[in-house]
Amino acid sequence: MAEHQQQHYGYQQHQQHYPMDATKGRFQQNGGQSTSKILAVLTLFPIGGVCLLLAGLTLTGTLIGLAVATPVFVIFSPILVPAAITIGLAVAGFLTSGAFGITALSSLTYIVNYFRKMGGGGGRYESAQDSLDYAKRRAQDTAGYGGQKVKDVGQRTQEAARS
Repeated sequence: MAEHQQQHYGYQQHQQHYPMDATKGRFQQNGGQSTSKILAVLTLFPIGGVCLLLAGLTLTGTLIGLAVATPVFVIFSPILVPAAITIGLAVAGFLTSGAFGITALSSLTYIVNYFRKMGGGGGRYESAQDSLDYAKRRAQDTAGYGGQKVKDVGQRTQEAARS
């Protein structure tokens, strides 16, 4: 069964593989089956079966409940649909309000921490003003650079259209 082939670096043994060889390697490491692996398999199969049974029962109960409740929803839909829309809008309003509140608090916290980091006394105003001037210059430089790029692209486009 074993074929021997000579390669550049020596001999390599090739064996015929059967489908069960892969499972033998998994369960028969270190000379045989360990009792912990056998106990794990014997424990997990019944637990998996019970979970599968419960999943099937839950699915069956859900389908029966849906079949019974559908006519009730159709009968009461003139009441339920506006109620669901009202509740949905109320929840969306509360969530939006909370998001705006958290944004405002985080902004105020950032500003307070920024001014605390600047230090105390008269130097605080000057350093904050310097930071604002620096940010303004950076924004103007960036806008000028972007404008110049737009002009360059426009000129290249016109030249390409002419030729």
